[in-house]
Amino acid sequence: MTGFIVFAHGSRIESANQAVRDIADRMAAAGGHLVEPSFLELGEPDLAGAAKRLVARGVSRIVVIPYFLTLGTHLQRDLPKLVRDAAESLGSVEMQVTSPLDGHPALLEALLDRAKDHA
Repeated sequence: MTGFIVFAHGSRIESANQAVRDIADRMAAAGGHLVEPSFLELGEPDLAGAAKRLVARGVSRIVVIPYFLTLGTHLQRDLPKLVRDAAESLGSVEMQVTSPLDGHPALLEALLDRAKDHA
């Protein structure tokens, strides 16, 4: 079974972290998936904690979806190390990472939607 982690940066503003938890819950409800939020910093759980939660729920494969717009330092340097460390600590769980949100066609739709309200 596959589980998903929505991986965000994290914020000192708790409502921003809660928004990530909420979108992870909405993803789970809409897609029928097992989904956990996680944060690089300033929020809980971290990636390893979210992975452990998914394994406890019975997953054997985890797909990490970066909740980042573009590929920057955190996704190039930090996330691969966090995924390697989590996978090693979990043993036989396969982990992979998707691309960030940049380039997804829905982003254009979101921008156009925001613009129409202010045109």
